[in-house]
Amino acid sequence: MNKLSLFLCLLACFLASCKKDIPTDFHHLLKDSPAIQGKPAYLTSPFITAGNRVYMVGHQDGSFPEIGWHIKGEMGGIWNHPIKLMDGFEVLLTNEAEEIRLDQAHTFTNYPFANRHDYKIDAWNLEIERWQFVPDDKEGLAIQLVLHNKSDQAQNIKIQFVGHADLRPTWLGERTQMVDGVDEALYKEDLDLWIAKDSLNPWYVVFGANEQSISSEQLVNKYAGNGTSAALTYEVILPAQGRKDLHFAIAGSYHSAEAALETYLDIQANLEKDVIEKKARYNQLASKSKLTVPDKDIEQAFEWLKYNSDWLIRTVPEIGTGITAGIPDYPWWFGCDSEYALKGYMAIGQTAAVYNTIALLDSISNQVNGNGRIVHEVSTNGAVFNPGNINEIPQFASLIWEIYRWNGDQQFLKRYFPTIRKGLQWLLSERDDNQNLFPDGFGMMEIHGLDSEMIDVAAYTQRAFADAAHIATALGDKELADEYGKLAIQLADKINQEFWSDAFESYADFIGTDQQAIQLIEDAIVRADTLDKPWAVAELKNTKNAILQNPSTGSRPFVVYHNWVVNTPMEMKIATKDKALKALDQAEKFVNPFGVFVTGIDRDASAGSDDGSFKGSKTFSYTGAVMTLPTGVQIVAENNYGRPDQALNYMKRLTRTFSYAFPGSIYEVSPDYGMITQAWNIYAYAVPIVQQFFGIQPEAAKKKIVVQPQMPTAWSLASLENVMVGDNELSIFYEKTDGKLKLKVEQTNPEWQLEVILPKGDFEQTEAGIDVLALGESISFSTKLQKIELVLDYNK
Repeated sequence: MNKLSLFLCLLACFLASCKKDIPTDFHHLLKDSPAIQGKPAYLTSPFITAGNRVYMVGHQDGSFPEIGWHIKGEMGGIWNHPIKLMDGFEVLLTNEAEEIRLDQAHTFTNYPFANRHDYKIDAWNLEIERWQFVPDDKEGLAIQLVLHNKSDQAQNIKIQFVGHADLRPTWLGERTQMVDGVDEALYKEDLDLWIAKDSLNPWYVVFGANEQSISSEQLVNKYAGNGTSAALTYEVILPAQGRKDLHFAIAGSYHSAEAALETYLDIQANLEKDVIEKKARYNQLASKSKLTVPDKDIEQAFEWLKYNSDWLIRTVPEIGTGITAGIPDYPWWFGCDSEYALKGYMAIGQTAAVYNTIALLDSISNQVNGNGRIVHEVSTNGAVFNPGNINEIPQFASLIWEIYRWNGDQQFLKRYFPTIRKGLQWLLSERDDNQNLFPDGFGMMEIHGLDSEMIDVAAYTQRAFADAAHIATALGDKELADEYGKLAIQLADKINQEFWSDAFESYADFIGTDQQAIQLIEDAIVRADTLDKPWAVAELKNTKNAILQNPSTGSRPFVVYHNWVVNTPMEMKIATKDKALKALDQAEKFVNPFGVFVTGIDRDASAGSDDGSFKGSKTFSYTGAVMTLPTGVQIVAENNYGRPDQALNYMKRLTRTFSYAFPGSIYEVSPDYGMITQAWNIYAYAVPIVQQFFGIQPEAAKKKIVVQPQMPTAWSLASLENVMVGDNELSIFYEKTDGKLKLKVEQTNPEWQLEVILPKGDFEQTEAGIDVLALGESISFSTKLQKIELVLDYNK
């Protein structure tokens, strides 16, 4: 007997012994977990059941339509990257009179790590719950059907479970010789399950249930592609006013049938244990950087963004682990998305995701580029689509410094500093033809022709040199630190002088020639006219005429699109205060109730009152979009210049999109377009809440934390607990009432130094041993006590 035959024999024996013996009750296990019910209007929109190996995307009504554009119609279903397992599944119920398909749920409820569809079949006096859950680190998922007989008579029902296998490669599979074959299905009678295999590859998917089926059959596949469909039918006798549970498992492997079957067996045998363990892990996620504020909508959104962040972690053992950009169309790894998001991940204590993602990006970038350039987009089979936009190099440098501030690990700096040095050298030697310190090339705005000297590239480059100077200092390279520091100072001055436009009271989109500007303006006029934005057309024509009447032979700054990236000098705190305040006020013109427009000329007169769904084009497009990243950048920018109330205003706009379409999540395009969950959303909340409102500035290498709260007026009572900094945890309790500011700061490691900076005022009470130092408009004190409690009379 060969190895596979022996394994199947043992598996058959085990399955026979454990049929009907799976006590998992999701209602009981999740009774004290957070839950959010979706809106009826969005039942025909997507949801995700997430895991780091496998995830499932379907519609909230329980159906699995063909969705997505990266691989047209294939981004939904069940994925085990770098392959897809299934287009989805169906459940059909039959009694003596009729057949009903469970694809029209009347409610959808999302939990942090599971979800539920509810169905009512009034004619049968039947209520049904469909639960689904993906265990950690396993290539499969579990589905539970709970049938409630609401009648006083027993019911005999047949339940057919149809699996639509589609074993196909991920996006760019052809670049790594992943050829999609026709799928073949085989019913294993001794195991009472179906096994589907790709005819050209060792790709497998397995499905079955904890009940013995009464029949099996292969069906005509209704989806596009090379998939195959098969069904198992079960007979259920429901007692009067009784209940019956069925547990299904789907498991896959891109290596062998044995691996898929082992996972199937594992999920069936250990489901309750897996749920309990994942629930405990998610409770731990929620406990870190735990926010309590008067605005319960923001409080809830912040908690769920911690869960969202975990949903987006993707592990492909042959390549690595890292956060992906978004679901359903960006389920792979990105440079810039990670460089924003990981700052937020660090502030909420999800450090493993941070270290794994940085290691993955650095490794792939060195393999593909080798010159410090950071890859932009990498599919889960390792194929690189874009070797890197120009902004991703400097943002990587700043990310590494930011993470070091939190962990104080000098080996971490040493590991990635070679990439930073090569990247900054490449920027100035290969991407700065006129040697003016402004690299040329695409930044965050992927508009055709917008690839000269971009404001975001300039701002992020300036910050990169400043941060690289800090890194060089920390590593003892004074000469390099001085060199980088001087470049940072030069760049800051040049940005404020050469990118600033007095006429628009804004930083320019780009610096370029008149010819470049005229072409971009003509393209922008077509765009604005197509979108029916007469104000933008008029402004663009005026700009064009001004250029023609006052020509220049050299490059100069141009404001054309009012793209959100013009706010990056404030995000990076490069802008001088006078310019920053003017630019921030200008930015307020390019918003709607949900946040900041990607491209300002897409705004129209209704932007201030428009409160409806985003009407995207028939083909996927960000034209006219308000997006979460621009809004997050604006929040950070406002705080940088002492405007927490304005920052909170933008955060409230963004929070209006929380659970708007997919309960428990924030869409990429506000309020309900694009990716249903997006990694960089955490940047928009964690950085401003943790580091700006509560003012936590870590200096882990010195075992020191500076706390300088800058709280919005509306948050008179607020706390942030269990913020991880190195081997320490910090909690802050803030209260401002009746002319008194009460502040309590606690740390778990009393060997760390706490420095607290507050507005100037008179202390009524402090912990003994604290020396208070007046600093102009603020006061400061430093201590190594485990707890500080003080009261400040802030009216004096």
